[in-house]
Amino acid sequence: MNKLKKKNIIIPIILVLFLITISFLSSKNTKPQTQMMYKDFISEVQKGNVAEVYITNKETMQFKLKDGRILTTENPRTLTLKENLLISGVKVYEKSINQSLETIILATIVVSLISAFIYLTTKNSKSKGGAFRLSKIETEAVTETGITFENIAGNEEAKESIKELVDFIKAPEKYAKFKARMPRGVILYGPPGTGKTLIAKALASEANVPFFAVNGSDFVQIYVGVGAGRIRDLFKKAKEKGKAVIFIDEIDAIGKKRSMRADSGSDERDQTLNALLSEMSGFNSSDGIVVIAATNRLDTLDEALLRPGRFDRHIEVNLPDVKDREKILNLYLKDKPLAEDVDISKIAKTTVYFSGAKLENLVNEAAIIAAKENSPNITMEHLDRALSIVIAGAEKKNKDVISELDRKITAYHEAGHALISKITGNSSVRKITIIPSTKGAGGYTLTVPKDTNYQTKKMLLDTIKIYLAGRAAEEIIFGKDNITTGASNDIKKVTEIIISMIKDFGMFENSGLLSYSVIQENSYIDMKQIVDAANDIVKKLYNEVLDMLNENIEKLHRLSNELLEKETIYEEEIDYILQ
Repeated sequence: MNKLKKKNIIIPIILVLFLITISFLSSKNTKPQTQMMYKDFISEVQKGNVAEVYITNKETMQFKLKDGRILTTENPRTLTLKENLLISGVKVYEKSINQSLETIILATIVVSLISAFIYLTTKNSKSKGGAFRLSKIETEAVTETGITFENIAGNEEAKESIKELVDFIKAPEKYAKFKARMPRGVILYGPPGTGKTLIAKALASEANVPFFAVNGSDFVQIYVGVGAGRIRDLFKKAKEKGKAVIFIDEIDAIGKKRSMRADSGSDERDQTLNALLSEMSGFNSSDGIVVIAATNRLDTLDEALLRPGRFDRHIEVNLPDVKDREKILNLYLKDKPLAEDVDISKIAKTTVYFSGAKLENLVNEAAIIAAKENSPNITMEHLDRALSIVIAGAEKKNKDVISELDRKITAYHEAGHALISKITGNSSVRKITIIPSTKGAGGYTLTVPKDTNYQTKKMLLDTIKIYLAGRAAEEIIFGKDNITTGASNDIKKVTEIIISMIKDFGMFENSGLLSYSVIQENSYIDMKQIVDAANDIVKKLYNEVLDMLNENIEKLHRLSNELLEKETIYEEEIDYILQ
């Protein structure tokens, strides 16, 4: 693409330089002209000093003396002028002295304008037609990704599944003996930032084959046929390399379930998906080419894409558990200067539900803080501050504008979260702060939930209670009419959890063991029933939280007062206050 752009720029530059050169030569070859009276001109003709005369229809005419000087004089425009000059032995030309050069310049300008018009018209038609260059995918094979499986910590099961493909690519004859077919495609699915792209790069690197990396959005175009053309172009490039790994990130951009509408066949996204299915099917064999796709939403992909023969393997890339988080942190911290007080296992336990990308960001923020302070090492304090930045944003420096009442409201709000978290035992409280952050939070409570693969009904209900506790504390201390907007994010989280429990998890008797999401996909359902059920459950839980806080009102006061005094308190202090 860059080469093409450079080529398009060079052509007009050459034309401009050519015109400038011609103009320069024209001005150089045209000597300064001097006006001569007509009677003096006739005198020079009679003396035999005039060599050439250039007659035009202009008011003046040019003539050239035998000494080489070029002069001008009045043009009498008489019928006998040319005849008299010829009798006197003067060469007569019925044109300007520079007419040849002027003709060349004019012709060059005309040719340049025509060429520019044709170029722009052709370019515009290509864009409108969706053919030619638009159907070309702008990606080149990478021969060395620089990533190996050693660079990826955690997700051992996913890595093992991918490593089998390396053996397939390197030694196909071993599997040919058993008539085993190499998987044509692999879907890597899981939350964002878990390392799906890294795993694909590691496969290409370990197998020592070219790596083509594209994004699903690269195929999304408003012009029908462009996306399909780019799919075919991508596979053509891969086939030219023999063996290759094609990585399509965010494949849900083109691979979503196709519409059942009658006119869906003309949809650009459907045509792109059909082209991908065709290229991956047995009708268009692409032996030696492995297609790896990544998505955060496996449930939205078309079933034809997920069947054997297209994407044969579906590998889940999960969020790392505590052991994997420790490995990832060790990987990112191994080349950095660390202080002796850094406890990587403690950080790993604190960062529940952190992805690999989020852990890398945490380490990077700690390194930035240490560098800004000119510290010789990264300390535990730097990592704690970095954790706060990643979760809630940087602390606001100017706190003078915050009133004492606002501080008190925030203190009781956050103390409510922490107290209910301790009472339910659903998660440990590592830190409470009432210092506002750049992400808009007036303060926050850092709770660390239990590191489990599954969430029980009780755990989810306890999580809802923790979110409701901030608003409940405000109501108890300041009254129903003085509750604030500070619980907006808490209410959003509560809504997400309770709706999922009803719609997807079937955790309540009155809603039954049904997936309302599936029902909603296939037919219209009345959301009022779900909303009413959710509202009744949340009201009940909110009343329970009010009772729990009233029963422990002294602890709520103690936590709030400590926060107002210190602004930030940590786990040991919290446990001591609540004893």
